Amino acid sequence: MKIVFIEPRPPDFHIFSRYALPRLGTIILGTILEKAGHQIEVMVETVEKLDYKKILNAELVGISAITSTAKRSYVLGDELKKLGKTVVFGGPHPTFLPEEALGHGHFVLRGEAESTIIPFVQALEEKSGLEKIPGLSFRIGDKFFHNPNPPFCTNLDDFPFPDFSLLNGQLGNVKPVITSRGCPYDCSFCAVTELFGRKYRFRNPEKVLEELDRLNLEKNDVIFFYDDNFVANPANSKRLLRLMIENKITPKWTCQLRADASEDEELLELMRCANCFFVYIGLESINPETLRAYKKQINLDEIRSAIERFHKYGIRIHGMFVLGADTDNLETVRATAKFALKNKIDTVQFMILTPIPGTRFYKEIDSEERLLTRDWSLYDGHHVVFRPRNMTPYQLQKETFKSMAKFYSLWQVLWLFLRLDFISFVYRSYGNHLVTRWSREKINRRYYKLMKEISNGVRSKLEDNIRKTAEDIRRYFKNLRKKTLRESKD
Repeated sequence: MKIVFIEPRPPDFHIFSRYALPRLGTIILGTILEKAGHQIEVMVETVEKLDYKKILNAELVGISAITSTAKRSYVLGDELKKLGKTVVFGGPHPTFLPEEALGHGHFVLRGEAESTIIPFVQALEEKSGLEKIPGLSFRIGDKFFHNPNPPFCTNLDDFPFPDFSLLNGQLGNVKPVITSRGCPYDCSFCAVTELFGRKYRFRNPEKVLEELDRLNLEKNDVIFFYDDNFVANPANSKRLLRLMIENKITPKWTCQLRADASEDEELLELMRCANCFFVYIGLESINPETLRAYKKQINLDEIRSAIERFHKYGIRIHGMFVLGADTDNLETVRATAKFALKNKIDTVQFMILTPIPGTRFYKEIDSEERLLTRDWSLYDGHHVVFRPRNMTPYQLQKETFKSMAKFYSLWQVLWLFLRLDFISFVYRSYGNHLVTRWSREKINRRYYKLMKEISNGVRSKLEDNIRKTAEDIRRYFKNLRKKTLRESKD
């Protein structure tokens, strides 16, 4: 069967959509199907333009969606359905809202699909047996059918190494690798535990090393370990790092981890020797009440110590903060930028707390009728989509952006240059560019105005204004799609 997988791009006004790093899910599924004899194409819109000739030639189109790309995914699904293509959705958003997704496609494969994708395709070919596929949702007439959830894949080493050639040579110099799945923590705003479970599952370090070796890394290549917590099993991580050092497979690499990983200095030394140059840490908040509400199991002193220890070992830090909890106020938002600058965090990400479907936070906000919109394209961490408790939506929107602008200000950029810290200078300069570009987007300026109207009591026009903003986005993608289809026909 000819199958095309599509990973749609986020809206153009999404700051972090500038980074062209594909998620591994569709590539692994494509590799599994390719090994089973199917003809596979994987298209990642952040990497390359969609090839509509190949899409229209496919017998099955799989579309992977997170919440901020759901609208774009549904637009593609609607168009492909009209053209007679069979469409299956996957990914976090369709997993948690399968009936919504089925309004734009024929099937949803919920949860981890590595063990269900082959039986699903076989059922399509044989035109029977769909009711036996775990995790499959489909619709017959007005009735929805949701098969029991699929089991979690217990042995990640059963997965084939992802075949990046399916991307037609469009992978950049950052190569994604995963060593584990799952998370035992219970952050209220995070969907990882619902999607991958609370029990960690780890790959054999020897298998990970083999994958790294097979990537044929070049001098400027960087490895990004996709795990939600790369050092969840310190013994496993240390074993991998020792293997990398012993076998001299030490490209530059980065990962996500918790701040408390810094307490293990043996681990930090191995990370340095294995050429780790950057870590992404979910610091989340400087407000002790908010840290407790998020169930982060860490305090402010531990965060400060973590920053110092990583810097001691020459590892830079990207600090990720989530602003707007019910325990936050305006001073919390303002103080966060000051904290990041004072403690010399290298780069930051000040995200607005976002109620993503599938999370406990979404259920709470929805039940309290505090959602401002269900325009999923705005659920990107850069737009306020709910009513905060201790400030207005406009205040949260404005102060979060001001915090980003303060951290990435031209003054900070110039100061780093004068100190001859050229690496930090480059990072901050690019951050300044992204913040400036985001602020100039017409849609973002309109959203600022909308938030201000809400704060001033002009609420009656809320949905109309949001629809107008959404219509601009739809019109943009519609015109882009027509242009691409014309080009494909030519």
